[in-house]
Amino acid sequence: METAVLKVLADILLALDTGDIAVLTLRDLSAAFDTVHHATLLRRLETSYGIGGTVLGWFASYLSGRIQTISCGMSASDASAILYGVPQGSVLGPILFLLYTADLLRLVERHNLRPHMYADDTQICGFCRPAAASQLQQQVSVCTDDVALWMQSNRLQLNTAKTEVLWCAWSRRQHQLPQVALRVGIDYVTPTTSVRDLGIYVNSDVSMLTHVSRTVSSCFATLR
Repeated sequence: METAVLKVLADILLALDTGDIAVLTLRDLSAAFDTVHHATLLRRLETSYGIGGTVLGWFASYLSGRIQTISCGMSASDASAILYGVPQGSVLGPILFLLYTADLLRLVERHNLRPHMYADDTQICGFCRPAAASQLQQQVSVCTDDVALWMQSNRLQLNTAKTEVLWCAWSRRQHQLPQVALRVGIDYVTPTTSVRDLGIYVNSDVSMLTHVSRTVSSCFATLR
């Protein structure tokens, strides 16, 4: 996870070194691993990745034959076949999810933005000169609309209400960062000064002060 965050930070730092400002949006998926459609996944493994024959049969066997029931007290529902979802807590679960959503990376890149994915965590970065911030905001909003449509067509659900937005610049350029809310689907997200990305807090000035402060606080709590 730390490697994934470092890649995001590397992109942001390179942009800031050239005099640009950066925007980082963190997207949230609702029950992402539970909504992967088995038939679509198997078809994608075959057509997009050339997996067929015995190997494709292995994946089909891995996904099929699972059942679920709901119990309440002494009562239980009839068993029903599971047609969606990849088993969580498994080694193959995150890999299959990434293969299922790989086309999403190319969609984001077509909007001239930089995607980063770690399992079901999706981050989208954009960079521009301070004077072009409003155009970048519009660009991110349009990209989000396309991402939401892609996810809907692939039986995934983008939770725009939990999306976070972070504008980044060096401390002396903080006054140039936009303060207006960014449209994300039907919601408007107000930029924040720090976000938690895969367990690591990132500040708008890329100082890591929030992460250091929270780590120190956690250590003191443990010592006590």
